[in-house]
Amino acid sequence: MSPRFHRGFTAAEKTELWDRWKRGESLKAIGRAFGKPSSSIYFLVAPHGGIRPALRRRSRLALTLPEREVISRGITAHQSARSIAKLLGRSPSTVSREISRNGGYDRYRAALANENAWARVRRPKCCKLASSPRLRQAVAGKLRLDWSPEQIAGWLKRTHPDDEFYQVSHETIYRSLFVQARGVLKKELLGHLRSKRTMRRSKPVDPNGDRQGHIKDIVSIRQRPAAAEDRAVPGHWEGDLLSAPNNSYIATLVERHTRYVMLAKLANKETHTVVSALIKQAKKLPNELYKSLTWDRERNLRIIDDLR
Repeated sequence: MSPRFHRGFTAAEKTELWDRWKRGESLKAIGRAFGKPSSSIYFLVAPHGGIRPALRRRSRLALTLPEREVISRGITAHQSARSIAKLLGRSPSTVSREISRNGGYDRYRAALANENAWARVRRPKCCKLASSPRLRQAVAGKLRLDWSPEQIAGWLKRTHPDDEFYQVSHETIYRSLFVQARGVLKKELLGHLRSKRTMRRSKPVDPNGDRQGHIKDIVSIRQRPAAAEDRAVPGHWEGDLLSAPNNSYIATLVERHTRYVMLAKLANKETHTVVSALIKQAKKLPNELYKSLTWDRERNLRIIDDLR
């Protein structure tokens, strides 16, 4: 029995695949969408560390496929490189080099020459960690101590504030770990990441299409009244939610002008409970002293050890 032929991914399919991965879909879900096993998706995503590769573009100065076809027809018609270059409006040396590097006059083929040129220009940029052994050793040493890339990047910035050569962003560290093809940081260092992941993973999407942690219908802080910015007029408040041991929660309200603080004990952190408590607190104040409320946007709660 002859082996089954498995078709690869077209350029359009790869674009859709990376779009789905970016939206947080699982390997199995993406595989089902393309009628392929999840392993096929993994072997395409994993070499890039789960990070979408940059879109490749041809230089505007490079020869195009139609120009290469003109060269091929010129060779068939026994025209010289100078004559072909005149037809293209190119330098004779450009045409001569193109023919020489692709088999010469006897074996030049436009389509094959175009594919070879596309493959030759794929030269990945050398990242900062690859060009600096001292910096690479410092980063690897901190990773072995279970420091996060964010901590390492901050430490380097504080240690070498005036020397950008010995500073590196946390994103560069992550990419050097996830994209092993860079050959910069050893794969064993991935085990020191707190997430224990071997490649970049987007946050999942809920059925309504909203990312986890995203606040619906959010109002920008730029829309806050101008009077609240300069703290000149009382009545503008800032709120936050605190979490304490034993499932205890407190809503805090701070008046921006006087820095007066009000606390409201909550039974739980559900939205309707928090909103009801805020309304109850607002009713204790005259209308002129409750003009606006700016609530902390972060979905995670602030943790406190005790309530004193």
